[in-house]
Amino acid sequence: MRHIAKVHVRWDDQDAFGHVNNATYLTYVQEARVEMLWRTRINQGLEPILMEMVVARAELDYVLPIYDGSIDIDCEMWIGKIGGASFEMYYELKSAAGLHARIMTVQVGIDTTTKKSRRLSDSEREYLVQYHEIDDPSI
Repeated sequence: MRHIAKVHVRWDDQDAFGHVNNATYLTYVQEARVEMLWRTRINQGLEPILMEMVVARAELDYVLPIYDGSIDIDCEMWIGKIGGASFEMYYELKSAAGLHARIMTVQVGIDTTTKKSRRLSDSEREYLVQYHEIDDPSI
């Protein structure tokens, strides 16, 4: 199963070349990740999940530039490998124009007291498994 979030492309996301700046793509997937793990759950009357995590790695393949501002694009998300303290998330940013980017991030659960990694809980794993697709997709 995939989660699909709408991400708003702001007019000021564009750079001097007239397309969305490369660094902005990570902001888009961050917003989509927050919607998937927190906002959607809150709207369903559930507790947010995986609030204590950091991004340990990000990998991006830019496919088609985004030239339009003030539009919404789709961010499809799914889970790859689930480790002891970390998990992979995969994203595809799409609009009517086509596929704009494929992105992979690795999140690590953090103990907010010690500021060190922690093991994922059973409930976190249970939530992630419902979005698990494949462990090694080619981005």
